[in-house]
Amino acid sequence: MRTRGIAAGDWSAIGDLEVAAYRDRGLSEGVEALRSRAGRSPSTCFVLADGEVIAGYLISLPYPRFRCPDLVTPERAGCRSDNVHLHDLVVAERFRGRGLARLLLDGFAAATARAYTHVSLAAVGGSDVFWAARGFRTVRGVTVPAGYGPGAVYMSKAIGTEST
Repeated sequence: MRTRGIAAGDWSAIGDLEVAAYRDRGLSEGVEALRSRAGRSPSTCFVLADGEVIAGYLISLPYPRFRCPDLVTPERAGCRSDNVHLHDLVVAERFRGRGLARLLLDGFAAATARAYTHVSLAAVGGSDVFWAARGFRTVRGVTVPAGYGPGAVYMSKAIGTEST
């Protein structure tokens, strides 16, 4: 199992993983929206490959602090920011429970360590517990777009504090 940058041929598998992870919760944004976000910062987006099989992915992009991309709107323009938004992290169900998200997060941490001061995310479906264990803190007063589902919370941390 290894992490690497996203290649053009990976998008079908990424789309399948995204649909499997989010469709039942009504949170699937579709592969074109994900592709538009990854296109803003290819150096901070990765797949987890098990040979030819894509076992997971991580999409992140520079985004203003205290804001989140709207799930229904593809990114049209990049932005300069000292904040990188960890937009999506998915590990295929059959590979879960093995600590493989750590491989994606390690690649992400290495790619963002010098270019950004903060990392943010919108925790969905109760994942705030997972993210809190990795040093993220809920930021009160930040409204997450409705498309992220009920209970979604905005979380952030300074880069270099505890491991991502």
